[in-house]
Amino acid sequence: MKLNIVPARTGLVWVKLGITTFFRQPLALAGLFFMFMAVMSVATLVPYAGSALALMLLPAATLGLMAATLEASKGKFPMPAILISAFRAGRQQMRAMLILGVLYAAGFLGIMGISALFDGGKFAQLYLVGGKITQELVMSSDFQMAMWVATALYLPLSLLFWHAPALVHWHGVSPLKSLFFSLVACIRNLGAFTVFGLAWLGVFMAGGLAVMLLASLIASPEFAAAAMVPAALLMAAMFFTSIYFTVRDSFVTPEEEKS
Repeated sequence: MKLNIVPARTGLVWVKLGITTFFRQPLALAGLFFMFMAVMSVATLVPYAGSALALMLLPAATLGLMAATLEASKGKFPMPAILISAFRAGRQQMRAMLILGVLYAAGFLGIMGISALFDGGKFAQLYLVGGKITQELVMSSDFQMAMWVATALYLPLSLLFWHAPALVHWHGVSPLKSLFFSLVACIRNLGAFTVFGLAWLGVFMAGGLAVMLLASLIASPEFAAAAMVPAALLMAAMFFTSIYFTVRDSFVTPEEEKS
């Protein structure tokens, strides 16, 4: 396995592949994404350690969605059991994925801890535990500073873990090495990932505008309120579908080099 450098325009290809693959198996991939969201939500309900548990499961669940995308790209119907692919590949890989989950949870909670230094933990509490969102809270300078600090710190964390679950599961890379390789791959393909991110931002904005336009044509503000969340979730499912292609194209296996 070695790093593959792709041109910036590949970011648009990844978005296109994510959307087209989603529509090959829309019911399966949408259903798996909603199951993914449900598992994360249920995990947060565990007393005291719920948020940490959900964070620990995120790398494995993301790998499950990537495995589902791989199946859909082959024209197959991914079954629900594919979501736990990370825990069915043998004890060694399961242990490595759990370590990866612990590292991710520790990193994310560390970020929340740093953000708490700026607003006394209000942003972290709202994000991890939930609570009432008020205009006064959102407009608070301390809260906004904590939010922007957390956002800035989360970017390198996401780069570290972007490819890591796939590297651990499909390539047998150790958790720590997978983080290093993931970060390097994202930095070396920064142009493609920038285009990828901007393109998805455009897709989400276009989807929101389409819902608002349709609501105005039928003169129904209630339609906009009712349709916005499902539309956003479907676009999020397409986004997660596209992640597999960013991983697939960032690395070349020995078999691919020979072919």
